[in-house]
Amino acid sequence: MHGHEAASPPATEERRRPRFEVADVFRDHGEVYRHSHALTAEQCKAMRDIVACRTAILGGHLDVCPDCGFNRPAYNSCRNRHCPKCQALKQAAWIEARRERILPTRYFHVVFTVPQELNALALRNPVRVYDLMFAAATETLLELGHDPQRLGGLLGITAVLHTWTRSLAYHPHIHCIVTGGGLAADGTAWITAHRRFLFPIKVMGALFRGKILAALAQARARGLLTFAGSCADLADDTTFARWKDGLYDKSWVVFSKTPFGGPDQVFNYLGRYTHRVGISNRRLLSVDDRAVCFATKNGGTCTLRPFDFISRFLLHVLPSNFVKIRHFGLLAPSNVNTKLLTARRLLTQQEPVVDTLDATVEPRPTPTWRDLLRRLTGIDLARCPACTGLLVALPLPRAALAPPQMPP
Repeated sequence: MHGHEAASPPATEERRRPRFEVADVFRDHGEVYRHSHALTAEQCKAMRDIVACRTAILGGHLDVCPDCGFNRPAYNSCRNRHCPKCQALKQAAWIEARRERILPTRYFHVVFTVPQELNALALRNPVRVYDLMFAAATETLLELGHDPQRLGGLLGITAVLHTWTRSLAYHPHIHCIVTGGGLAADGTAWITAHRRFLFPIKVMGALFRGKILAALAQARARGLLTFAGSCADLADDTTFARWKDGLYDKSWVVFSKTPFGGPDQVFNYLGRYTHRVGISNRRLLSVDDRAVCFATKNGGTCTLRPFDFISRFLLHVLPSNFVKIRHFGLLAPSNVNTKLLTARRLLTQQEPVVDTLDATVEPRPTPTWRDLLRRLTGIDLARCPACTGLLVALPLPRAALAPPQMPP
């Protein structure tokens, strides 16, 4: 075990803290790994930040209870979006902000996945390929939504990129949360989708496939793709054409889940996707110098050598400034103050689609980060965990500021 705090927390807090952390693996093996592998600046930064998160390296303060004498150091978070310890508050804040744009209707969850044959190209050209995936997935939904034979309205879409499986393998896919209906073109009516059905899966898959492959061919013709390493052979015209034809012959997987019961359920569910990283610390079962073992799905486990674990984790570090959560259709920034308001007005004039929904959206006070943490975890950082008295923040003593070992 690696201790990262100068004071021992109460037993109740200790039970909440995972026994092992991704930071432990980086701290023990990261420096040697970096000297033997070529990493991007973003990957190096993610490793440094995760090691430093909530340690004396980033500073902090001392929480002291004047009533019972309890004290504990409270170190600052790194706020890196790939850090397993820094997502809970971002998730809660995101959900709170999205409530202002919820429509009182059903929502569908649609997942667009690219075949593994695209993996090498995506790893070499992440921004280009991920952007094309966002565009193809959302254009597929919007195009089918506008089709009067299928719906005839403008959908609202929130899309999130994920690049991993439960075993941390590379598997880029787009999660889309889609309104169960759309705003008519003339803005005078809300058109409700089928209760259990949005669009045919095979139609969505074929349309998504065509858009991705056409966009990749165009990007290649314009010299916007890099071909090197395991995708170097695609620089050859004949090889690329054969590769593309093979992908046209495959059925691309699109998965549509049963619609949600209501908007609150939607965004609480989606919140688990928006700020999730490849693996949470709680999934780590054991960490030592020989292996890292973690839980996967359906009670399964995966065991990797430390270097292999680091390699898989770093596959999912996104390029700097890349936006992994995007909004389209009614939820596009250009529509939230116009068409989205019109859709809400029309929906509130109708009978609620879901019996348990309150169709009105009332302004809510902006919660503080402490409020969000209390709501999310039940932990009130302003109260002493020993006697519930109010804590006072004091400067950390010099001894608590001795930084732990961290790779440069």
